[in-house]
Amino acid sequence: MAVAAYGDNVWEPQLPEVASGIRGRRLVREEGRPLTGAVWELPPGSTGLDYHFHHGTEEFLVVLRGTATLRTPEGERELPEGSVAHFSPGPEGAHTVMNRSDEPVRYVMIGAHASPDIIEYPDKAEFVAGAKSLSQRGEPFFVRLPFPDT
Repeated sequence: MAVAAYGDNVWEPQLPEVASGIRGRRLVREEGRPLTGAVWELPPGSTGLDYHFHHGTEEFLVVLRGTATLRTPEGERELPEGSVAHFSPGPEGAHTVMNRSDEPVRYVMIGAHASPDIIEYPDKAEFVAGAKSLSQRGEPFFVRLPFPDT
């Protein structure tokens, strides 16, 4: 029987800054398991992370604090505290979380991460391919490229 990993707290007062005012931290994870989570905090006016979708990863969002704005292929909608959203792999699961309010927004994103996975960024015409396995260079495989012209 596996022992549960614990120790992180989603209410930690100050999260480290990761990009453009966005704060976040990956939560406890068990090595070799696909289920992971992260807590994110967006400052007022933040456009969040780039609009994207995964080909192999399924994600689930829970809004902890504030009112987030969620963009999906169906458009934008507000998500008040306690709201949840599910993102399937593929274009129908495309999403980004923004903060159009005057208060910080904090949310948890849980994902069942596949390896390898491909992530597409429709607004940027880019994609990322990554894997936990090692590349021929001895590092985890990761590449970001423009989407091929057709």
